[in-house]
Amino acid sequence: MRELNLKLVTDTVRDLLLEGNCDLGADVFQKINNAIQTEENPLGVSVLKQIKENDQIAKRDRVPMCQDTGMAVVFVELGSQVVFDGLLENAINLGVKQAYAEGYFRKSVVRHPLKRVNTNDNTPAIIHVKSVPGDKVKLTVAPKGGGAENVSLVKMLIPADGRAGIKKLVLDTVLEAGGKPCPPIVVGIGLGGNLEKSALLAKEALMRDLNDEAEDETIRELENELLHDINQLGIGPMGFGGRTTALAVKINWFPTHIASLPVAINLQCHAARHKSRTI
Repeated sequence: MRELNLKLVTDTVRDLLLEGNCDLGADVFQKINNAIQTEENPLGVSVLKQIKENDQIAKRDRVPMCQDTGMAVVFVELGSQVVFDGLLENAINLGVKQAYAEGYFRKSVVRHPLKRVNTNDNTPAIIHVKSVPGDKVKLTVAPKGGGAENVSLVKMLIPADGRAGIKKLVLDTVLEAGGKPCPPIVVGIGLGGNLEKSALLAKEALMRDLNDEAEDETIRELENELLHDINQLGIGPMGFGGRTTALAVKINWFPTHIASLPVAINLQCHAARHKSRTI
């Protein structure tokens, strides 16, 4: 067994959040840069160029690429041979608290959904832990903004709805969202499981590299079809029109009940922030 000092977890979460809010992933930046070359709408091109410049300034000056520095979502892949000297949750939340103070990031978390009093340190984080073999811990942080999250949804379809029902739900959701999630967006979709599992699958799908391809052929075809159809909706960058509404569609799936077809759609703005590190 490996005993891991929780200070290392705290320091890693802090560093990943400081980096993640200011430094857009190379895969997302590449997609935005490519879209500048292919977008047909002059206003859309102008918006994309401004997004690119904004991201470059954020990286250079170590300032947030968006004022909404999000609610911290932390994925933990926990090696089965790792033990801690305290509570993992406390260590993660301390890292979040330190990052949002040190980076002067906006604190966006309220303690109660109805009373709406700010916690003033952006905690608690949303934490997902998965057990994996080995003596390492992989931490992935995703500061997720509220705008795109607000137009996301979970819908319990029935098996008879099938592929056509999934496509209609996704296209209707993106069309209704319009410019609210700050396109160009990344569309994370969770298929299968049950209500809560599909939502987690959709969130995890947003952590995938935008250049990867689904191993399952049926899923890969559906991702490509949806990306094409979404970009025919005409929403365009920031809702000003054009063919660059989505940078990617990523679908994660899981076995499901014979009577169910759960579909979760988690939209992500163009500031698709997430960083990972293994300790």
